[in-house]
Amino acid sequence: MQITENMPRPEIILVADTVAREKNIEREDVLEAMEIAIQKAGRSKYGFEHDIRANIDRKTGAIFLARYREVVAKEEDIENEVTQITLANAKAYDKNIKVGEFLIDPLPPIDFGRIAAQTAKQVIVQKVRDAERNKQFEEYKEKIGTIVNGTVKRIEFGNVVLDIGKTEAILRRDEIIPREKFKNGDRVRAYVLDVRRENKGPQIFLSRTCPEFLAKLFTSEVPEIYDGIVKIRGVARDPGSKAKIAVSTDDMTIDAVGACVGLRGIRVQAVVTELQGEKIDIVPYSEDKAQYVVSALAPAEVTKVVLDEENNRIEVVVPQEQFSIAIGRRGQNVKLASILLGCDIDVLTEEQEQERRSNENKVRSQRFMDALDVDEMIAHLLIAEGFSTVDEIAMVDLSELSEIEGFDEDVAKELQSRAKAFVEKRNKEFEEKSKSLGIDEKLQAIEGLDQDMLLTLADKGIKTIDDLADLAADELIELLGENTLSEAEANKVIMAARAHWFEEEK
Repeated sequence: MQITENMPRPEIILVADTVAREKNIEREDVLEAMEIAIQKAGRSKYGFEHDIRANIDRKTGAIFLARYREVVAKEEDIENEVTQITLANAKAYDKNIKVGEFLIDPLPPIDFGRIAAQTAKQVIVQKVRDAERNKQFEEYKEKIGTIVNGTVKRIEFGNVVLDIGKTEAILRRDEIIPREKFKNGDRVRAYVLDVRRENKGPQIFLSRTCPEFLAKLFTSEVPEIYDGIVKIRGVARDPGSKAKIAVSTDDMTIDAVGACVGLRGIRVQAVVTELQGEKIDIVPYSEDKAQYVVSALAPAEVTKVVLDEENNRIEVVVPQEQFSIAIGRRGQNVKLASILLGCDIDVLTEEQEQERRSNENKVRSQRFMDALDVDEMIAHLLIAEGFSTVDEIAMVDLSELSEIEGFDEDVAKELQSRAKAFVEKRNKEFEEKSKSLGIDEKLQAIEGLDQDMLLTLADKGIKTIDDLADLAADELIELLGENTLSEAEANKVIMAARAHWFEEEK
């Protein structure tokens, strides 16, 4: 059934255009709000149980008001007598109508009473407000990851509320640089961290402490970074105190660090001033991890770097007088360097490293002396050649042993024979002990635990893979004893034990 067209109402279009322009929202949003308001007024007049819909002609402003009833096949299909009608009854109004379509009954124009007009106004105002908020959300969502300027409007419980133009933004107290104080009217720059859609409008969260803020400040101060000639490869911050930023360039004619410092330090000083005096170390990035860690720990001088890629750790050796510089105040320097490289850094003095190596060699030497029945000199020769376990001697090619200075083929054969006999005996004893102690086979298969460790754990009640999985890294180290596993190695063992939990969940 066709809807009877009402008179053109150009004032409706004029109002929609004016509101859309003043509120900076879409004209269509305003017209939809008007339609909902007219529908509400219609339902208040004809009954809220009816499905009454309004439509405004987008060109003339004419208002069409009608009642909609869904056509169903039979009487028993009717769930709501007010909003549904059978096909037989609908045919009396429209012979061509089908099941699933709507029978549309035009209604006369509404004479808005005071209450109806007030309701319509409230709906329009609310819809316009919703449209404004939605537009603001979409606008500021695109600004996530950028810097905005704002004026302090008020301070609530340590959180700073900024006026950033069309709306407000929140700079939470944990996102403010320590010892930084603001008062109403202060101009503030901050990084847009997140934008969330909430009932009272979009909530914009800012930060001055995140590493990205530092990176964006350098991008705005250093043209070479903005143009992509110099790249920021990493940022680590202790907000308000110290920061490190790693930079690199593929252009051999440009000094990446010098570009960031600027003539007489003017560029880096501009960033330092914005960050309330935060000291900034600009570090040259390197694909060579050893070289990178040396640069990251500057100004400390490094004499030796040992990479442990399997456990994602780096051991750094420095002279005694450089130790405090490498560590930094409250461990700040090494902490920032660790964040920059994305791995743990252990700093040792030359004396500490020498003492540790000496202790490790003593332990290994004693193991070789006991297992192979050799003197201390032979044990030290084996260690010097890189052997750390008896198993390695048992499995190595005989020619490698015979090439050791002072060894001949007969000595090599005898050493390997003793090593194989020791390993065979040890394995047999372990098999017997593991059965008597009830050590689960799955626990024995965990990489990173040797037979001595498994027996030690079994003696202390850790006999299954789940027993091990329930431990924390520090608990595992405590059970095994010091100098057995590092924290990273202990974590790796425990995660291997927990792997089956995740598989069962899947």
